[in-house]
Amino acid sequence: MNANYLDDLNERQREAVTTLKGPLMIIAGAGSGKTKVLTTRIAHLMRNGVDAFNILALTFTNKAAKEMKERVEKILGGNEARNLYIGTFHSVFARLLRSDAPKLGYPSDFTIYDADDAKSVVKTIVNELNLDDKHYKPNLVYNRISAAKNSLMSPEEYQHDYYVQQEDQRANRPLVGKIYEMYAKRCFKNGAMDFDDLLYKMYVLLKGFPEVLAKYQHKFKYIMIDEYQDTNPAQYEIVKLLGAVHENICVVGDDAQSIYSFRGATIQNILQFEKDYDDVKVVKLEQNYRSTKSILNVANEVIAKNKGQIEKNLWTDNTEGDKIKLIRTNTDNDEGKFVSDTIAEQKLRNHYANRDFAILYRTNAQSRSFEESLRRMAIPYRIYGGISFYQRKEIKDFLAYLRVIINTRDEESIKRIINYPVRGIGKTTIEKITIYSNEQNITFWQVLENAREFGFKGGTLEAIENFVTMMHSFRVQLEKQNAYDVAVQVGKSTNIVKELFNDKTTEGLARYENIQELLNSIKEFTETPTEDGELLDKSLGSYLQQITLLTDADQGNDQDSDVVKLMTIHAAKGLEFPVVFTVGLEESLFPSGMSINSREELEEERRLFYVAVTRAKSRLFLTYANSRYRFGQLQQNEPSRFIDEMPDQYIDRSYAGGMRNAGNFGGGGVSWGGMFDKRKTPAQQSTPVTRTVSKPVSSGAASNHTPSPNFAADDPAQMEAGMDVEHQKFGFGKIMSLEGAPNNRIATVVFPKGGGEKKIMLNYAKLMIVRNSG
Repeated sequence: MNANYLDDLNERQREAVTTLKGPLMIIAGAGSGKTKVLTTRIAHLMRNGVDAFNILALTFTNKAAKEMKERVEKILGGNEARNLYIGTFHSVFARLLRSDAPKLGYPSDFTIYDADDAKSVVKTIVNELNLDDKHYKPNLVYNRISAAKNSLMSPEEYQHDYYVQQEDQRANRPLVGKIYEMYAKRCFKNGAMDFDDLLYKMYVLLKGFPEVLAKYQHKFKYIMIDEYQDTNPAQYEIVKLLGAVHENICVVGDDAQSIYSFRGATIQNILQFEKDYDDVKVVKLEQNYRSTKSILNVANEVIAKNKGQIEKNLWTDNTEGDKIKLIRTNTDNDEGKFVSDTIAEQKLRNHYANRDFAILYRTNAQSRSFEESLRRMAIPYRIYGGISFYQRKEIKDFLAYLRVIINTRDEESIKRIINYPVRGIGKTTIEKITIYSNEQNITFWQVLENAREFGFKGGTLEAIENFVTMMHSFRVQLEKQNAYDVAVQVGKSTNIVKELFNDKTTEGLARYENIQELLNSIKEFTETPTEDGELLDKSLGSYLQQITLLTDADQGNDQDSDVVKLMTIHAAKGLEFPVVFTVGLEESLFPSGMSINSREELEEERRLFYVAVTRAKSRLFLTYANSRYRFGQLQQNEPSRFIDEMPDQYIDRSYAGGMRNAGNFGGGGVSWGGMFDKRKTPAQQSTPVTRTVSKPVSSGAASNHTPSPNFAADDPAQMEAGMDVEHQKFGFGKIMSLEGAPNNRIATVVFPKGGGEKKIMLNYAKLMIVRNSG
């Protein structure tokens, strides 16, 4: 036992930790030690006699839950912390549902469908109804069903809700409600729940069975919710039900980091918490331990523009730090080159490792230019948010066998494996089995078990019976052997491993290695004991549940590998890095053009910017481009409105044309060959290099003109008649006259070697003023 565990807390943190009774809301600003407070509070509860079995702590990632449990164990010592119910909403509720699922008509070993499985069921139903899947896109329909469940709306309520039906009518998808009804019935028949069902069915269980509600209300006397601003209506209602008896509910969050409305989260849950309970105590953690004063002051100033928020003001004892650098480039490719050049330069100058850098963007599509530039510079990187290990086809195929061994009602998994590897059960046969299953209202597996009675003959019958016999043998083996031994037998008996081993292509080798890695993970799961040597639930069902409920943040986010991290800002929440590049700060990109139609949407975009800024510990670079290819079109961009919301005194705008309001945006920007002149000393490098070029004396065709090494277009507002200028294509010339409005001027320029007199629109011309070097 660490008797001094309270000594490391500041005054506000200690207040939060030692308030044990009644409703408590902890407003934890970015970098304020939220996890430390949560874990210390759990330890303090147990130190004051609260049984670990009576504490429920809900998080949004398994990684956060694991870290919390480890920290509690470190404070308390011993093994008592492993009795805590700490986990994600979905994993904890899946655990509770296992014991009570039969009350709802589900098997205890129900299958958990991930998003791909669920969309596959939706697609099947769309086809059965003869609907156009280009119109009733499975992804759109699934998202609609997901939103309904997270709002605790049943299929019946969905089909009788006037406003919901009007929305579907306007979208020309009036049968979504019918699909939802069929989807729910299909999942029930398959003995399967999707992710949203783990919340929805938990609510149905608590509301429909008072004895179950009473059991958990008296079990969980102390409830803590991490990241409360990210909860949706279903999570809110479940927590309210569970905490209704004791009301020892502690919620921890930051309304300024509420960025997941697209997943159904509602900021109102945290904003309204004080109205939900009497005598709520509010503790604000406002001391930031992560960022410099400059970074924090920018974050505070921008987020203050939001009206819907809980007032707070983050402060820090950290150093002032460098100013935030704002960089404007000509194109998105230039933006990528600037970032990679700066990473290389910062590694040399400040001895950073690759892992110290993060490139954060609004959408995954923006990663291309950064990937290309990092590859050219031979800088290792990793993109987070790509396809996860468990979503690869060969892994899903293998796991489908294991899922059917556990739950033969799982129609989606049976369809996936019934002819893989090929065993002569074709598409027509599968369609017949599906029809018989639906007509008789029995499971797909029951049709297979009685294939002879359903009229299947010859080679088809033999193939079906062999498949059923094989699956029965696996189920029998599972009663005698552990999950790993059965998985190895599946690989051998089905010839999956042999087929992949014999495929000597690069892709085949990768797939074979992935299967071996999957088997390794099962072996590690079955053999890894707890610290006291006890093997807990090591069943195959437990393994499948564990990997199915991995969140994005739990998969492959290895902070120790020495690579530059590329990810969306949404994926970066909860992380921190010494150096952060927040890129693509342009109107309609960030803020997103789809999220500026209401104050609520715009304020969430601003909170997203706040999250991006507060990921940085020491240095922050903000970049935007004059032009960018989007949706196959080259678009001219305006700078993000968030740029003008930042306080001048903390921003170095010298790389953005020195302009406070970059309204004349088309012609400015910097073409990066490297941010710093490597021949200068570090002290000299802190000042931007002044560009100078000499007037040309050599001749040459315009088409052969090579731009000056430091070519960078100047602000059109600086252009005057009589100036010598350079154009990337036409070469050197002289401005003869200017006309038009100040923000849309047209210049008449004579290019002696580049085709004579030309009319140039300055906002698009990218002219550089020639400054004599003498």
